[in-house]
Amino acid sequence: MQNQSLVTEFILLGLSQNPNIQKIEFVVFSCVYLATLGGNMLIVVTVVCSPALLGSPVYFFLAFLSFLDASFSSAMTPKMIVDLLHERKTISFEGCMVQLFAEHFFGGAEVIVLMAMAYDRYVAICKPLRYSSIMTWRLCGVLLGAAWAGGFLHSIIQIFFTVRLPFCGPNVIDHFLCDLYPLLRLACADTHVSGLLVVANSGSICIIIFSFLLVSYGVILFSLRTHSSEGRRKALSTCGAHVAVVVLFFVPCIFIYARPPTALSFDKIVAIFYTILSPLLNPLIYTFRNKEVKNAMRKLWNRMMASDEKEKVIL
Repeated sequence: MQNQSLVTEFILLGLSQNPNIQKIEFVVFSCVYLATLGGNMLIVVTVVCSPALLGSPVYFFLAFLSFLDASFSSAMTPKMIVDLLHERKTISFEGCMVQLFAEHFFGGAEVIVLMAMAYDRYVAICKPLRYSSIMTWRLCGVLLGAAWAGGFLHSIIQIFFTVRLPFCGPNVIDHFLCDLYPLLRLACADTHVSGLLVVANSGSICIIIFSFLLVSYGVILFSLRTHSSEGRRKALSTCGAHVAVVVLFFVPCIFIYARPPTALSFDKIVAIFYTILSPLLNPLIYTFRNKEVKNAMRKLWNRMMASDEKEKVIL
């Protein structure tokens, strides 16, 4: 996959060129990133340190989703934050390709994990007596491997076509990250076919999986008619959180990738939702009304405090 481009680096315009606004953005996005990293890793540590949660497939997938969210955000946000401190924001050609690969790798894996979580809820609610025989650890391992493999395949396809494009002149990207459509605009070649491939590889996948997830949750909600009021309340709470995460992630992605290949001025604002806000809100959405996770966090905190007290007594 050799590239014959004359361009060795790209200039990112970011969200704003106003120095005063950039200072505000630096503070805001630094806080958001720290909260995103802290919230998602807290869920990972809580699940890993709680045998009761780790032994449940739904929380196993939740921990994996949180890890992907932290990784997804870390692939783009730190670079954007550091750039806010510099007047000239540049990224090398190789760095741009790495960022593009990481974005679609973790994003593609997250899509498959969301499907796995939807299937887990379907089995738990619609086939409760067969749940333990269907959602085995072998199946969870297969779904986990499928998420990594699917994310890699999706991302490597994007990189394969992007890295072969010739960039021989303009190198200014009107965005805060390297993304497909802004790069296609800079290529000094006919990118019509490449744009259609983006729609086919990213846009159609988003639409198909989003539709599948909505239908699956619709089937789950329809089946709740036969459950008790307590069972319906608990299922609605869990599925409501899942649907909120799905909508928050997929709607901006569909807007960006499932349209004719063109870059719009407000794509940067839409990109903030699925690159920065979605990884931040996912931990809040999943834990806000989840008693099991909140109780596990409380126990983990109490264990940490008890351990600190023991160390003080020893000293």
